[in-house]
Amino acid sequence: MAKGPDAFRTISEAATELGVAQHVLRFWETKFAFVRPMKRAGGRRFYRPRDIAILANVHRLLHREGYTIKGVQKLHRELGLKSLTSAGWPIAEPPIPAGVAEPRRAVGSPGSEVQGGLEAALAALEAAKARLDGLLGAA
Repeated sequence: MAKGPDAFRTISEAATELGVAQHVLRFWETKFAFVRPMKRAGGRRFYRPRDIAILANVHRLLHREGYTIKGVQKLHRELGLKSLTSAGWPIAEPPIPAGVAEPRRAVGSPGSEVQGGLEAALAALEAAKARLDGLLGAA
């Protein structure tokens, strides 16, 4: 029987739901002051739904958006905890320049969104270089 959406999660359930190892959650507790699961007698951790939402955003920032731990700490200082609990974290995909095809990305690879943005930027720079080379050749 599955738990309801408002039920507390153990560290193993939270780790499985987020797709990380348990030791990663414990490590994040040491690096992010805002990651504080409820602890029962004996130190057993229980994660509230809000904790899971925060951790999901931390995971996304670190593993898909390419942020460092210090970068996430800075965002927390600047934007506050409320922004970490919402699914609409105010970080957008890197823009793809006009005229550049959407880059192919490896599904599920760490940092694929960041890599895709870099590939698009490289393609735009190569196109600009080709135009400049053409102008220099015509002169």
